[in-house]
Amino acid sequence: MKKSNSGSLLAISASLAAMMVATAAPAYAQDEAQAEDTADQPAIIVTGTRRTDRTVADSPVPVDVLSAADLVNSGSTETNRLLNQLVPSFNFPQPSLTDGTDSLRPATLRGLAPDQVLVLVNGKRRHQSSLINLNGSVGRGSTAVDMNTIPPLAIERIEVLRDGAASLYGSDAIAGVINVQLKKGVGGRAQATYGKYITEMEDVGQVASVALTTTNPVLALNSATPPVYTLTGGDNPVITYTGQDRKRRDGDTYTFASNFGLPLGDSGYLNFTAEYKDRSPTNRSGPDIRRNYFAAGDPREATFNRYAHRYGDGVSKDLNFFLNAGYDLSDNIEFYTFGSYGVRDGNGAGFYRRSFDLRNQNWAGFTGAFNPIYADGFLPLIISEIVDISAAAGLRGALGSWDYDLSVVYGSNLLNYKVENSVNTSLGGTDSARRFNAGGMRAGQTTVNLDMRRDLDLGIGDSVSLAFGGEYRDENYKIVAGELQSYVNGPFSAPPFGAAGGSQVFPGFRPSNATDESRDSYAGYVELDADLSSSFTLQLAGRYEHYSDFGSTVNGKAAARFEPIDGLAFRGSISTGFRAPSLAQQSFATTSTNNVGGTLIEIGTFPVSSPVAIALGAEPLKPEKSVNIGGGFTFTMLDGLNLTVDYYNIKIEDRITLTENLQGADVVSQLTAAGITGVSSARFFINGIDTKTEGLDIVASYRVPDFGMGTVRLSAGYNLNNTKITDRRTFSGFTAQRLFARQESYRLTDGQPKNKLNFSIDWDYDMFGLTLRTNRYGEVFLPSSFSTAANNNNIALAPGDVPGDIFLSPKWVTDLELRVKPMEKLSLAIGANNLFDVYPDRLPFGTVDGVNYGLNNSFLPYSSQSPFGFSGRFLYGRVSYEF
Repeated sequence: MKKSNSGSLLAISASLAAMMVATAAPAYAQDEAQAEDTADQPAIIVTGTRRTDRTVADSPVPVDVLSAADLVNSGSTETNRLLNQLVPSFNFPQPSLTDGTDSLRPATLRGLAPDQVLVLVNGKRRHQSSLINLNGSVGRGSTAVDMNTIPPLAIERIEVLRDGAASLYGSDAIAGVINVQLKKGVGGRAQATYGKYITEMEDVGQVASVALTTTNPVLALNSATPPVYTLTGGDNPVITYTGQDRKRRDGDTYTFASNFGLPLGDSGYLNFTAEYKDRSPTNRSGPDIRRNYFAAGDPREATFNRYAHRYGDGVSKDLNFFLNAGYDLSDNIEFYTFGSYGVRDGNGAGFYRRSFDLRNQNWAGFTGAFNPIYADGFLPLIISEIVDISAAAGLRGALGSWDYDLSVVYGSNLLNYKVENSVNTSLGGTDSARRFNAGGMRAGQTTVNLDMRRDLDLGIGDSVSLAFGGEYRDENYKIVAGELQSYVNGPFSAPPFGAAGGSQVFPGFRPSNATDESRDSYAGYVELDADLSSSFTLQLAGRYEHYSDFGSTVNGKAAARFEPIDGLAFRGSISTGFRAPSLAQQSFATTSTNNVGGTLIEIGTFPVSSPVAIALGAEPLKPEKSVNIGGGFTFTMLDGLNLTVDYYNIKIEDRITLTENLQGADVVSQLTAAGITGVSSARFFINGIDTKTEGLDIVASYRVPDFGMGTVRLSAGYNLNNTKITDRRTFSGFTAQRLFARQESYRLTDGQPKNKLNFSIDWDYDMFGLTLRTNRYGEVFLPSSFSTAANNNNIALAPGDVPGDIFLSPKWVTDLELRVKPMEKLSLAIGANNLFDVYPDRLPFGTVDGVNYGLNNSFLPYSSQSPFGFSGRFLYGRVSYEF
């Protein structure tokens, strides 16, 4: 990270915060009395319907509403982390050692893929990021919206629609819709939050001493044809431990944010938010118990930092701005605009390359002896520079008996990669750079919408709303090549050296990978939402959509709600949906370093339309198609209690998956024929599987009657979720398990908790406040990569049937915050996320119960699929000032 850049971000943020306070201090204060009066009124929702009077209570489909207070009363300042705490069916693992995914982490809803949930801002489609998740994380093969570019302080509320909605909004709305509503009000708030991890790593020992090695490894030619140099043999040092678990004090996080709203004349508003966030890295690596140096008895072995890997959160410096404004041009016309600008400079670490690793061998002037480029080894870093921009403008109002909304929204996401503290071994230690520009990706989207709505008087029912509209969308995706040294295969890539080309940890994009793809689509929809009586609501919707790359799709929805007695209602829905294959899935190409079964290998990812992919059987991608069925009931017969129970069943055909790393003589021959060298395997996207997901959502809230000690609100949520693969594709001689084998199959079906339970208590009394939240994350299954290849890839073997299968046990994670307002506008808070310092289960290493797990888990002690991360206890303090 460039220090000058970080310093300038901090300076800009501080200046903006000061300017906001100075400018907005005379502005109108929030009317707290009015907020208190309306706190328990049914919330009007704008998601899942285009009616203007639909409430959460009378919606025929389940919608959760999270208030601004829900998002503020936490030490987390990332929107995805907050949703993970608050929404039972939302999952946000925090992977590490996954290249760009370390800096732009995806989240899921109802156990489906990150790109199977639609994200809206102010009811308008938000653009996706340019990153496609390729490595070993939940959401592999998907692109997602970067929710963490939206500062929590900018949000008035978040509506989470837990139902299919493609007939209303188009592609992606299979699992549901997350609609972020930005603040409009006058007044404001400035706050500063500081926190850090103070934690003790469960079952990870602290090294006391290291005994020196006694035998040398052997550097010699192997028996391959042609032969290449390999390193074999040599003992590992003997390590003793203190008997204490390793303690960590890291991850210092500073967040400065300010939001203010001003009136624009008598009939307008302007609301602006700025946020600067600086997060230092965390390191939850265990001790690397392998030898580091080539020579036996090297005294440096005793003093080498055994925790040289960096496993955890990477560095992240974020600067985000959000604007939301509107003005009444006349009694019937409002102009509105909103937009955002965000910059994130982050880095994530790769695997530590030990001193005597062949990837650290200087082949220049080779005389037969091992000669390291970095004397002590090196930790390569992937630097991610992300710029995220969005701008929207529109007119809405009344035209006769019709309400209209005409808008245009542009969004783009840019991701540049740099690699630092690395080397291109194939060039030799003298000629190779240590820092590389590895290229990057760009994604852009422009959407134009026209929505029309009116009330109809049909002589039946209490009210009938008719809406129709159209949408035009243009999308673009680009890959930009890196500099020559970031990808080139140098002279030492040839036998007998066999050095991998490109910058270590992330070879740059080659000119042959560069792409610039576009498509457009247009759609039309109609929606009827009718209260046919005081107790019966019916909603019907249909949508036609045409894409320039794959053709047309038609989807529909029917939903109903019946309330036979006040306070008890039954509701249900059935709908079809789709997700268009993203341009990234169709055109992405690169060569990168992946960890497959504990071994780092070079992987080629090819576009579906490439000669290599076509030769291996690839076909143009089709849209995923879904059928959603849901039903449940709501109960509000007791004063202060709101209970909803909803069942869902989601069948998806032609789910797009990334194939396995296809390896073997047949694959290599195809790559060679295409003129591609230095790549040991190939993969590409296919419509690979059909799935069925079913589950149950239970959400309850209760406001305790006044008992003279302030306001107490209780809430609870439970999600039960199960996904199964119901069909698999085969072609070109590849079996189903060779295309999508056991590990990735179970990552998709069992890699997220099948159940999640949360409870919360919010208490406010006079100047004091308290928020207590606890989440129980269910079991997660990690399929074995430590048995035979036949077992590891066998999709017929159930969880637990392969030696080395691991089950992460359920865990409770509790957050606590205490607040006090010593002055009317000043608020102080202290708290803890993960109060009891809970970690996922420690992963085994070495030989355990007859299974050889290898040694990587000695320094990677926790799974990055943990649904609550693996960072431990986070303590924080916050100062807020309202104006």
